[in-house]
Order: sequence, then C-alpha cells, then structure tokens
Amino acid sequence: MTYLNLIQCFSLVLLFLATLIGATTSDISWWCNQTPYPKQCIDFMSAHRGSVNLVPHRKSEFVKMAARVAADRAYVTMAHIHGLGSKCRNKRELSAWADCLKLYQTSVIQINSTIDPTIKKTPTDIETWLSAALTNIVTCRNGFVELGETGNILPLASDNNVTKLVSNTLALANNSTGNQTSSSSGDEFPTWVTPGDRKLLQSSASPVPNLVVAKDGSGNFNTIKAALDAAATRNGNGRFVIRIKPGVYAENVDIGSNLKNIMLLGDSLRTTIITGSRSVDGGFTTFNSATVAVVGTGFIAQGITFQNTAGPQNHQAVALRSGADLSVFYRCSFEGYQDTLYVHSQRQFYRECYIYGTVDFIFGNAAVVFQNCMIYARKPLAQQKNTVTAQGRTDPNQNTGISIHNSRIMAAPDLVPVVGSFQTFLGRPWKQYSRTILLQCFLDSLVDPAGWLAWDGNFALNTLDYGEYKNFGPGSSTSRRVNWAGYEVITNVSKASQFTVANFIAGQSWLPATNVPFTSGL
Repeated sequence: MTYLNLIQCFSLVLLFLATLIGATTSDISWWCNQTPYPKQCIDFMSAHRGSVNLVPHRKSEFVKMAARVAADRAYVTMAHIHGLGSKCRNKRELSAWADCLKLYQTSVIQINSTIDPTIKKTPTDIETWLSAALTNIVTCRNGFVELGETGNILPLASDNNVTKLVSNTLALANNSTGNQTSSSSGDEFPTWVTPGDRKLLQSSASPVPNLVVAKDGSGNFNTIKAALDAAATRNGNGRFVIRIKPGVYAENVDIGSNLKNIMLLGDSLRTTIITGSRSVDGGFTTFNSATVAVVGTGFIAQGITFQNTAGPQNHQAVALRSGADLSVFYRCSFEGYQDTLYVHSQRQFYRECYIYGTVDFIFGNAAVVFQNCMIYARKPLAQQKNTVTAQGRTDPNQNTGISIHNSRIMAAPDLVPVVGSFQTFLGRPWKQYSRTILLQCFLDSLVDPAGWLAWDGNFALNTLDYGEYKNFGPGSSTSRRVNWAGYEVITNVSKASQFTVANFIAGQSWLPATNVPFTSGL
C-alpha cells in the first residue's frame, strides 16, 4: 500500500469515527443544516461566536449551544416586550401584554433549565421544558388575537426568531432520545409521584395539613390566597398541605412558579368549591380567565371542584389552568362551558375526575393523561357544536398530547333532554400537529358518527395525530369516522401503549403498586 493510500485510508477512518461521535468540520453550517431552521441557526450562532464555544465536537455540545442561543434570544425579546407596556392603549391590550411578559419570563427559565448544570434532569425533562417554552410563545400571541387587539402591540411583540431557535433545539434533543417502556405492570403511580405523596393520595385518613382554610373562621385563614401567601414564606420546597374545609370560595387563585409542591386538599368535590367568572367576553385573555391557575412544580389537588360560572354566552372561560410540571389531580371536578380545563403545558395526570363543558372544554398543549375520568358534554348555545378536546401541539417534536384512558364520555343532565339537537365530537385540531388519543373508553350515543370535527377547512387534517383504540359503547363505532390522513383506528398494541401513563408522562420506571389504582399500561 502506498503512502497516499495510507493517508486516504486514515482519512476515511477519521471521517467514520467523526460520524460516530458526532464530530464534524470547523464549519458550524454542517451542524445547523441538521435543524429545521438552518438559516436562523447559522445567523444566531455566528452572532454569538464570542459567547459560545464554537465549533462543537459532539452533538450534545451543539444541543447546549443551541439552547444557550435560544435562551439569550428569549431574554432579549422578553426585555423588549417589557418596554412595550407603556404603549398599551386599553385594559384589554394591557391584559394580553401582561400575560405575554409572564409567559416569556417562564420560557427563559425553562430553556435555561435545560443547560443549568446544577439542575438534575432527564432527556424527557429537557423535551418537556422546551415543549413548554414553545407553548408559552404561542400563548402570548393568542391573547392579543382573542381580545381583538392585533393592531398596536402585537406587531411590535415579534418573537424575533425565538420560536425557530427553540424548535431547532427541541428537534436536536428529540432525535437524541426515544420512547422508553416500563418493565413493570399493575396499578402504580408515575415515578414523579414521590413515596410521600403516594401516601398522601392513598391514605384513608386525611394527611396532617400545614395550614387550614375555613370560611367559618375555624382555620388559620379565611381565604385560599392568604394561605398561599403564608406558604410562600416557608423554608424549603418540601410538600406543603393546605386543607380547604367545606364551603364555596369565590376567589381567583394563582399558584406561581415560586410555590412548589403545594397540595390543596378539599373535603370532597361536592363540598369544597373554588369559583370564579372571568371570561374573554369580560375582557380577560383565555390564559388569565382561569379561576385557579397553577404553575408551581409538583402540584397536587384532591377533593375540590374548580368552577367558572361565566356561562356559555361569555365564550372562553377557564375553570382551571395548569402549567405545573408533574402535577396530579385526584377526585376533582372541573365545571364550565367553553374552555373549561386548560391543560396548558408540561406533564399532568388526572385520575377519577369529572369534567364538564361544551366547546373545546379540554384544551391546551400539555403531555397529559386522563384516567378513569367522567367527561360530560353540556348543553351549548344554539348553533354550537360540542367538542371535547382541542389539543394545541405546534411542533412535531413536542412530546405533548391529550391521552384519555379508561374514561367515559357522556351527556350532562342539561344536555340529555335535547341531545339529538346538538352534535358532539371527540375533538378538533386547534393547532397544526394536534394530538389526541382515546384508549379503551366508553363513548355514549351523543358522540357523532364522524367522531372528529375539522377546525377550518383542511387545516391540519394531514398533520394531526388522532387515534382510537378499543373504545366501546353506542358512540364507539368507527365505521363512519373521518377519513383524514392524520386519523387512525389503532389496532397495534405497541402504538396504543405509547400513550399510557407508563410511556407518555413518566418515561422510565414506576413505583411499586399502591392502594390507589393508577394503571401504568393498557
């Protein structure tokens, strides 16, 4: 073999090894061309040449670099939006602007969390936080549109390519991971429900509360807000239980990101009620119309009814909005009409809950599983159609979707006498990559034979991901279902299993069986 042959052979070996470990040439373009938006990647990576370590030698390094650039751009955009507050012309515009600022602040935190070396995290955590950061940016724009305030602040509040930079990072992170199945079986909690919290949920006796709220003065506080204010002053972030005695609490509750591991423990969903009446027609964004809004990680609610009494005539009116990662709702009720339950973002689990509404009454872009729940369509306004879900995935790499497992979809008492006068559908595609799966559910006769409703013409019909697996009941026949490219009658157990508690919201492993039957698989 000649010297030239040796050199050529050695070069081929180096190229092969570089491919294996993700190394490349000194040109950042090679890396950026692997992303959905290579131009933005190249432009902003080049602009940050002095603050990031170019060029990466491994894919993991490039993912961190992409996240740093996205976080920096999100921070710059947040600062710009902050400066637009003085330009708001009315309360409605000010409301949308305030939401926008809060959402960008959260996105900056979420993106930075993916690269913070002091934060313990899994690949699924990274995908979840990046997915949520994207959702926040979309929600920011939605607020201005909902309130009809698109001509002043909104054009100035451009996301400055943050969406594309986060999408690039998410695509890279997503391609580095895969679905992981649990080897265990039986009735179990997700890994993120700690042993201590498991005992709280399964115990026949009520846990000892840290504080008690009672309208009759027999507790520490008369309002939930006052108890949460007190909880904010506690030392550490351990589980903090607030017992809410029977009563109707007319207050809007906001559990912010600083309030981690809060548990609201009601007497029962029949006797502990939190109620409000904010709505879009009342001047609030959908995001800010929630009677109760929770963002703090590790939130648990048990034995509470969350209400929005604005009524169908006021359109979007949220009873509960959750953007709380690793949150659990157990034996709770959610009552409203349009947009009752806003599963906004991150990982959520609902067990043995009751959900009432009319239009898009379970909606949002969380990774969420509803299990053993009772879902009731109510009587809508004349000419309206009921839609149970409106899932809002905007990026194909977001690990989000609505999974409804072993639940029942039926007519509420007010709809029963006139059920033949209104159509009820399982869902419609709010966003381009809307994803909703029903597994082993009872579907009563109110469900329209087509099953699913288009949002606007052919929008998203080829890109959505809707599926039904072994549902039963009078409304479960799939013989007349829609024939969209994105809809599937699931017959493959492996495909259905992707949307179970084990695989969709927990990811790796499960805790031992408990007295509360949280089914991990099908």
